[in-house]
Amino acid sequence: MSIARDIDRAAQLLKQADGLLITAGAGMGVDSGLPDFRGDQGFWKAYPPLSRANIRFTEIASPTTFKKTPELAWGFYGHRLQLYRDTVPHQGFEILRMLSAGMATGCFVFTSNVDGQFQKAGFDAQRIVECHGSIHVLQCYPACTSQLWSANAMNPDIDTTNCLLLSALPHCVQCGGVARPNILMFNDSEWVPDRTDVQENRFDAWLRTTKRPLVLELGAGTNISSVRSKGKSLKAPLIRINPSEPGVSGPDQIALQIGALEGLRLLWAAVH
Repeated sequence: MSIARDIDRAAQLLKQADGLLITAGAGMGVDSGLPDFRGDQGFWKAYPPLSRANIRFTEIASPTTFKKTPELAWGFYGHRLQLYRDTVPHQGFEILRMLSAGMATGCFVFTSNVDGQFQKAGFDAQRIVECHGSIHVLQCYPACTSQLWSANAMNPDIDTTNCLLLSALPHCVQCGGVARPNILMFNDSEWVPDRTDVQENRFDAWLRTTKRPLVLELGAGTNISSVRSKGKSLKAPLIRINPSEPGVSGPDQIALQIGALEGLRLLWAAVH
């Protein structure tokens, strides 16, 4: 089936929906210039010092690294924090807002991204679930308290040659120990989920008011399936925009094998 026909079918689904669930993975940020860490090679291309040390993404993104070498852990996360602060969300974010503007219950976002780009693009923070947490929020490690606080006061100075934090480590507001991002990492039993739990409760309340939801999935892979699983659980019509893993099943599921921004531009043109 041609992409033009698929776009037309997707446009019809958009017109029939009374609420839009936007589910987004790392591929959503690629058009803003963000890396998606697809495989070890993709990760090491973004972080050459970790490639030289043969440190994989699953190793650096681990609470164990905060325990053993916190300056290295914060070299990685501090660099990402500044990268996300400096990144400008691409036009696709605004298109998503416009696509849902006429729907009765508007939109809700469910994302595995920790970058805060949806908030930065003007989406209502009360209508976002960050299922893996946020880099802009800190917690204690190991968690002496469930208290969370903003990372806004942190201005990391990074030695990018060695991926090391040169400035002072952030500290827990309660015990004074090392703080870490409130991000669900690999093999992580210390993550404090309270903030995300509140977001999930808001999403459940929104979903109860939405009679004809449509899932619009962007850049979500199968390696870590949190985003795909959430969309599937709704048993609602689905538009999947994904250049590398577009597979769908069922008559009310549409696959667009293109990037997020290109796909959103085509959808916007089709509904107007």
